[in-house]
Amino acid sequence: MSKSNETNTGNLQTALKNAADLLAHDPRLAQEQAAEILKIYPETLEAKRILASAYRLLKMPQKGLDVLTPLLAAHRDSPGFLHEIAQCMGGVGRGDEAIETLRRAVSINPRHADAWQSLGHQLAVAGDEKAATEAFERHFELSTRHPELVEAIKLVRQGKVGMAERIVRDLLKKFPTDVSAIRVLADIGVKVGQLKDAAHLLERCLELAPDFHAARRSYAMVLMRQQKPEAAIHEVEKLLLLEPNNPNFLTLKASILIRIGDQAGALEIYESLLKNYPNQARAQMSYGHTLKTVGRLDESIAAYKKCIQLSPEVGEAYWSLANLKTFRFSDEDIEHMRQQVTTEGGDADDQSHLAFALGKALEDSGGYDESFKFYKRGNGIRRIEHRHSLKVNVMESIRQVRALPSAFFEQRKGWGCQDSDPIFIVGLPRAGSTLLEQILASHSQVEGTSELQDIIVISRKLAGKSRQNPSGKYPENLVDMTADEFRELGESYLETTRIQRGDPPFFIDKMPNNFRHIGLIHLMLPNSKIIDARRHPMGGCFSGFKQLFARGQTFTYGLEDIGKYYRDYVRLMDHWDEALPGRVHRVLYEEMVADTDTQIRALLDYCGFEFEEQCLKFYETDRAIRTPSSEQVRKPIYKEGLEQWRHFEAHLDPLKEALGPEVRRRYSIDS
Repeated sequence: MSKSNETNTGNLQTALKNAADLLAHDPRLAQEQAAEILKIYPETLEAKRILASAYRLLKMPQKGLDVLTPLLAAHRDSPGFLHEIAQCMGGVGRGDEAIETLRRAVSINPRHADAWQSLGHQLAVAGDEKAATEAFERHFELSTRHPELVEAIKLVRQGKVGMAERIVRDLLKKFPTDVSAIRVLADIGVKVGQLKDAAHLLERCLELAPDFHAARRSYAMVLMRQQKPEAAIHEVEKLLLLEPNNPNFLTLKASILIRIGDQAGALEIYESLLKNYPNQARAQMSYGHTLKTVGRLDESIAAYKKCIQLSPEVGEAYWSLANLKTFRFSDEDIEHMRQQVTTEGGDADDQSHLAFALGKALEDSGGYDESFKFYKRGNGIRRIEHRHSLKVNVMESIRQVRALPSAFFEQRKGWGCQDSDPIFIVGLPRAGSTLLEQILASHSQVEGTSELQDIIVISRKLAGKSRQNPSGKYPENLVDMTADEFRELGESYLETTRIQRGDPPFFIDKMPNNFRHIGLIHLMLPNSKIIDARRHPMGGCFSGFKQLFARGQTFTYGLEDIGKYYRDYVRLMDHWDEALPGRVHRVLYEEMVADTDTQIRALLDYCGFEFEEQCLKFYETDRAIRTPSSEQVRKPIYKEGLEQWRHFEAHLDPLKEALGPEVRRRYSIDS
C-alpha cells in the first residue's frame, strides 16, 4: 500500500471514530460528519451505519431505514448491521420485524450483548415478558465480568434474597466500583423495601457510569416509588435523549405522567406507540387504563377487547373490563374466560385476574355459588405471593393507641403547619371514598387528586425500620419531636403533593390506609379536614374480598383477614374519636345513599364550604378518576349495591365470626 493510501485510510478511520463518538453526545454533528465522509467515501458501510444511527437518535428512524434497507441483502450475516437496522425498524413500529431481525443477530453472534438488550426491549413492549426477561438476563451475563452476579439474580428470582445479597456484598468488598454489582444490590434493596438505600446505590452507580441505561431506568422507578415523580421524569428524559424511540422508556414515561395527573401526555405517548405497535397487547391494555381514567369508556372497552383478541391468556384485560363495574360480559365472553382457566400451572397473575373477572361475570348473571368459588380461587392465588400478617396489623393499631392518648395531643395543641389545604378521606377501600371525593371535587374550591402515598412515605421515614429494628420507631418517637419538626413535616407534605394539584385552594388525598396515621396528620396539619368513609361491615368487607387491587390491601385476600382488619380499623377510629373529639367527620355509605342531599350538605358544612348545586350533580363532573369506582361515580347514586353481599351470605360465616361480637352487635349482624 502506498504512503498516500495509508494516509487516506488513517484519515478515514479517524473521521469514523470521531463520528461514532459524537453519536452519544451530539447526534446532529454525528449525522453531518457521517454525511461528509460519504461524500468522499460513498461506499463506506460504517459511515452509513453511523448516519442511520444519527437519524434514529434524532427521531427520524425512517431516514435511518432508507439508508440501511438497500444494504440488507448484502449484510444479512452481520450482527452489528442487523442490530442497527432492527432498532430503526422498532422506531417506525415494525416491532415484529425488529424482533425477528434481532433474533437473527443473536443467533449469528450469541455474545452480542447490545442486540440481546434491544431484543429485550422489543419483546417487553410486545408483551412477551418471559422472553424479554431471558433476553435482558442474557445481556447481563455477557456484560458483567462476574458470573457470581448472574447466580445472585437467579437466587433473587427464586426468593432467596438473603443468599443473593451475601454474594453481591462479598463481591463489592473486592470490587467496590463494579457498577453491575451495585445495581444488583440496589435491585435487591427494592425487593426488600429499602428504597432509600436502593436510591443511594443507584446514584453511586450513575456517578460511576452515567451511560448505564438499565441503572438509570431502575433509578427512575425507585424515584417513583419514593413519590418523586418530577425527578423520575427527569431521569426518563435522559434515557429518551439517547434512545428517543425506545418503547420501554416511553411506556415508563407514560406511567409517570399518569401518576402526576397528566393523562393527556400519557395518552399521547400510548397513541403514538399503538400507531407503531398496533398488535402489542400490553400497550393496548395500558391505553385502556388511561382511557378509563379520563372517562372515555367506549374507547377503553375497545382497547381491552383488542388486548384480549391479541392475547386471550392475558387475564388482566378481562379483569379490567369487569373492573369497570358497569360492563357486562356475554355468555360467549364467559366461555372464552373458562377456556383460559388452568387446573394447574399457568401464570399466577393471569389466573388470578381471570378468576376475579369470572367471579364478577357470574355474579352479574346470577350464578352466585359458582361466582363465589371463582372469587375464592382468585384470592387464594393472590395469597400465595402476597401474605398478610394479622399479628403485625393488630400490633400497629395497639401501638398507635398506646403512644397517642388524648393528653399527648392536648400538650401539643396548635403545633404543626397551619395551612388548611388538604382534605383527607380515610377508611377501608370500597367504602365510598371515591364517591365522597367526586362530590367534593365538584365544588369550585376543591381539587380531586388521587390516593397519594405521601403520608405513608413520611410514616416510613419516621419509622426507620431496619433489620436490627424491624418494627421501627414510629409512632413512639413522635413524643420526642418538636413543634418545628411537625411544622416542617406539614410543609414538606404540601410541597411534595403540589405536583398533583391545580388552581383550587383545597385538595383531596383519598389514601384509605391513612386512617392509621390520623394522629400524625393532626400533628402535622391541625387545620386539615379528615373524613372517615365507612360502610356496613358485611357489604364493605365482601366488596373488598371480590375486588382485585393492583397493589397493597393484602388483607382482602381472605374473609377472616378482612373481617379482623375491619374490627381493628373500627377500634382505632374509636380511639381517634376519643383522643381528638370532633376531629373526624364520619360518613356512612348507607346514609349517603338513603339521604344524599342531607349528607352532602353536612359534608360541605364540616369542610367549611358554601353549598354549591353541582355537588348534588357530582356525576356530571368531568375529571380523571383512577380508582375501581370510576364509572360508578359518573352515574347518580343507586341503592341496588347495598345488599349484594346477601346473595353470598351462605359462604360468609368466616367473615361474620372474624368481625367479633362487638362489631356484630354494633351493626346488628347477628340479629
